[in-house]
Amino acid sequence: MYMLEQFYQLGWTLDSAGGASGEAYMAEQDGQKLFLKRNSNPFIAALSAEGIVPKLVWTKRIETGEVVTAQHWKNGRELTFNEMQQRRVANLLKKIHSSKTLLNMLKRMEMEPITPEIMLRKINASLSRDVMTHYTVRKALNYLEDHMPQLDSRFYTVVHGDVNHNNWLLSDHDELYLVDWEDAMIADPAIDLGMLLYTYVPEDKWEHWLDIYGIKNTLDLQKRMKWYTVIQAIGVVQWYEEQKRYKDMNHWLEFLHQVMHHNQFI
Repeated sequence: MYMLEQFYQLGWTLDSAGGASGEAYMAEQDGQKLFLKRNSNPFIAALSAEGIVPKLVWTKRIETGEVVTAQHWKNGRELTFNEMQQRRVANLLKKIHSSKTLLNMLKRMEMEPITPEIMLRKINASLSRDVMTHYTVRKALNYLEDHMPQLDSRFYTVVHGDVNHNNWLLSDHDELYLVDWEDAMIADPAIDLGMLLYTYVPEDKWEHWLDIYGIKNTLDLQKRMKWYTVIQAIGVVQWYEEQKRYKDMNHWLEFLHQVMHHNQFI
């Protein structure tokens, strides 16, 4: 790959840093470590300025036309399952959802708001026949049709779209970051809140967690969180089915079943 050759010639050592796309590397030279990524989201500069991702050092366009970003390499680890309940997770998510700077940046990138209608159309178009054979999925799709959220798009915020604990990075210096912004959108913040609460926070602690985040646990919020968690879970089921990872798919079918049966009156 051209990018690798270029950095090798400049005397850097490069190691794959994983990532779903396989386009991330750790580069090291004279004790300096950088996290390099090809075709990173242009939004990364704004996220860096807000302290939400590790600091952006530079952006370069290479001869292939691709853009490479370099960020400070942070030694650290992902948050554990239980750490997702912590106050600092709620605080960072609130900072993201409240940021007018980030929202305006996405608007300048001409990003259109993602409404429930758009999400439902997209999921309906993407489901395979095999996934549709599952009763839980068919029942969930009926639920989605019948319970469409009605939040005015003026209240939409920047949404991360994949708040899995693997995307929360805690550095050796106790700095918390939310990384992997490939799914960022302008949408209802209940997309992030629902998935995080249903996955990581026991229900008797929702009120307290949302209180730290700074929002009331209203019936309307509960309805929106459930709707968006259901639609995201169906998307994950479909993804695992495509990857032929059936054990994971079954885990998410069970998760979907539990969310569907949670508070059946909403």
